[in-house]
Amino acid sequence: MDKVDITIIGSGVVGLAIAARLNSDFGDVVLVEKESSFGQGISSRNSEVIHAGIYYPKDSLKARTCVEGNRMLYEFCRDNKIPFKKISKLIVAVNADEAKQLDALYQQGKVNGVSGLEIIDSAGIKKLEPHIQGVRALFSKETGIIDSHKLMDCLYRQAKEKGVSVVYKSRVESIRKENSLYEVNIKEGSSDSFQFKTRIVINAAGLNSDLIAATLNIDIKKLNYELKYCKGEYFRLSPAKSRLINRLVYPVPKQSEGGLGIHLTPDLSGQVRLGPDAEYLNDRREDYGVTRDKQGSFCDSVRKFAPFIEKGDICPDMSGIRPKLEGPGEGFKDFVIKEESVNGFLGFINLIGIESPGLTSALSIARHVENLVK
Repeated sequence: MDKVDITIIGSGVVGLAIAARLNSDFGDVVLVEKESSFGQGISSRNSEVIHAGIYYPKDSLKARTCVEGNRMLYEFCRDNKIPFKKISKLIVAVNADEAKQLDALYQQGKVNGVSGLEIIDSAGIKKLEPHIQGVRALFSKETGIIDSHKLMDCLYRQAKEKGVSVVYKSRVESIRKENSLYEVNIKEGSSDSFQFKTRIVINAAGLNSDLIAATLNIDIKKLNYELKYCKGEYFRLSPAKSRLINRLVYPVPKQSEGGLGIHLTPDLSGQVRLGPDAEYLNDRREDYGVTRDKQGSFCDSVRKFAPFIEKGDICPDMSGIRPKLEGPGEGFKDFVIKEESVNGFLGFINLIGIESPGLTSALSIARHVENLVK
């Protein structure tokens, strides 16, 4: 592999979606992954929610790719027989202040082009979810859940059918610009290294995407590309209590938190997870442990709207790490999806800070990247 046309770094759901999108018209495409298989990082450690696009500022990449990606993903699932359920979602207000915030969320969703939104009262909540307690709620018809692993497997197979070469256990050590090409230095396994040249680099490396950009001497601090790791842990609800929940149930989000708040997420088998919480990490160590001592705080968080859940009903499940561009308490920061010609790197495309709603947005992001490649 001395020279290829396009190199994609990272085989999470976004990297796979891009690989499946780029056909042979673009030349030779290689997908490079440091793990032994695809989807081992962020893409396998999330709530598997198909978001509607409610939360994000108008015309942001998060809003546009989420709303478009929602429609694309449902169609893709139907066409390719990928398991999903459009089970809908409630964002529940438990007091008057939160009820006012629902109006703003509703208007934001409408401005973003989200369909199927409705404000309902406490009686409406009880009709949909008899065991959930709140004064008002925002109902989202277009929110759903998906088998993200089956989705990634389908995208992988489509990429392979289009002739994409996939190289596992290959960590990008450095990238150097050489005239109109990029020399990519790869460490294979524990010792061997090799280099190859490529015309276009698509950096979809998730938790390491800022570091990949930095190997090319892109000033990630100046461009605000530096990532902050934000860990989210999940607990699993007992089967008996899981049967009392029919759809996704979220709290009203707090801007000071790093996520959307601890919510109830049914999976395709009907089991329910609580989470994730949001804890910024002091270093970049990928620690996926779950803290059993958080059992009480998780239960207290959801009991505001789900009073039937007791501490003994939940047990540790899993965790994930979000690659966030904003730090604790900072304002909204959008996805970085940028071809870096303006910074002197023609043909180098960065995707940095692709956290939630990245799963929902994946197919739309892939279309956007295809247009950048063209």
